[in-house]
Amino acid sequence: MRVAIADDEVLMREGLSRLLAEAGLEVVATAGDPKELIRRVGLTRPDVTIVDIKMPPTHTDEGLVAAQQLRELHPDLGILVLSHYLDSRYAMRLLDDLPDGAGYLLKERVSDVAVLVDALGRVHEGECVVDPTIVSRLMSRRQDTGPLAELTPREREVLALMAEGYTNQTIRERLFLSPKTVEAHVRQIFLKLDLREAPEQHHRVSAVLAFLRDAQG
Repeated sequence: MRVAIADDEVLMREGLSRLLAEAGLEVVATAGDPKELIRRVGLTRPDVTIVDIKMPPTHTDEGLVAAQQLRELHPDLGILVLSHYLDSRYAMRLLDDLPDGAGYLLKERVSDVAVLVDALGRVHEGECVVDPTIVSRLMSRRQDTGPLAELTPREREVLALMAEGYTNQTIRERLFLSPKTVEAHVRQIFLKLDLREAPEQHHRVSAVLAFLRDAQG
């Protein structure tokens, strides 16, 4: 898998490059700002790119803006956004803009190269990934009203794992459920959230967005 990295901190870029190279990935480009990232992605055509959410010149949301521009230019490019900030609004915005092949991880995750490589692989395959710390924090804010109020505790568990980007097979393994049981839970989630007329991948993203919005209150 070919990877591009964008971060304005030189040590972060170099550290990520070394970690990924040691894990067997090929780092084909690095950049310190969005403009350079877009240029180098065009030249090297990576499979996925890692983008810091806050970069020059204003250090606000340049990473998200660059992610959207990159997807418009390269529709098959997987995009993983990294952030120091535990803020589900950024994850919601990312999935709103990029409903497939995108992920949002906290920077503290990069020290676990297995987690990072797994997330890169999943966004490369077209899945969406939300940092489990964000999912766990939002799960603890469960509300008694809103679109998710009708879900059972088990259905909320399944939806939380969907938000982390896991497939039905992985959800089955984690919750020790049969394939048919997981499929039934997923169907019920879609029905209760009134998600009917779309491919399953779009259903999953819409369900995750509903979870993020509802848990945020």
